[in-house]
Amino acid sequence: MFFKGRLSIGDVAKATGVKVVTIRYYEKIGLLPVPSRTDGNYRAYNQEHIRGLRFIRRCRDLGFTLEQVRDLLRLASQKNEECSEVDRITMRHLADIEAKVLDLSRLSAELRRISECCRGDGLIADCRIIEALSPAPTRDN
Repeated sequence: MFFKGRLSIGDVAKATGVKVVTIRYYEKIGLLPVPSRTDGNYRAYNQEHIRGLRFIRRCRDLGFTLEQVRDLLRLASQKNEECSEVDRITMRHLADIEAKVLDLSRLSAELRRISECCRGDGLIADCRIIEALSPAPTRDN
């Protein structure tokens, strides 16, 4: 629905792929500027809101936290500033992702090792995977 060149929240949700409830949440926490209201008290969005939501969505798709997105939005509005802070945020996020990838790689190797202990054709009582996942007995037990 258009309101004199403005868009409804549903239109903005469709245009950006961001759910209505999420748009309202981003407004509430200050990531997205609160839109003006129509005479009927409906939110009336413009293209700037769509650009902002697309930016936020892309950041979120890349795994940035809401706080990092807030910082990136603030920095994006400072067109004449150096981009070193943007680079710092991005490189820190990349390092976090690479650490997670390494952890997942180790997890994958461990699960592969455990799963190779079992052929899948025996009884649960004899299952090597269950045995490998069970905690080792302690002296108290």
